Amino acid sequence: MALKGTTSPPTVARPSIGTSSTSAVSSILGTTSDIEQKLSLISAHKSVLGYMLLSRGHPVSMIRHSGVVFEGEQGRRYASAIGKMVESVQAGLEEAHGGEHDGDDVRFMRIRTKRHELMISPDERYLLAVLHDPAI
Repeated sequence: MALKGTTSPPTVARPSIGTSSTSAVSSILGTTSDIEQKLSLISAHKSVLGYMLLSRGHPVSMIRHSGVVFEGEQGRRYASAIGKMVESVQAGLEEAHGGEHDGDDVRFMRIRTKRHELMISPDERYLLAVLHDPAI
């Protein structure tokens, strides 16, 4: 899962580093320093209200987040809603293809509301969601 303006690190099995959340994140974004750098770039953008890195289990669980909007109960509601949105869109794609999963997986979703924009980048095991204010 590459972020705009960055290159994807090679997919290499790495030993666990640090906490379990850091280990999970490192498997999709690279080394711990790569993770910190990329997530810092995201959260440093002035229009970004926060990001969430979620597991794709049932139910989805928050691995890491930034921003007050994703803290506490509100963060858990966002996490659940994001998981349901991705599942629903994927199910719609499969329905459109006659009920078959032909490998046409959701790669990126952009949802714009009156006040915010939610960008979701699903991976096989993780979801990265970024909430930003497009008016800034």
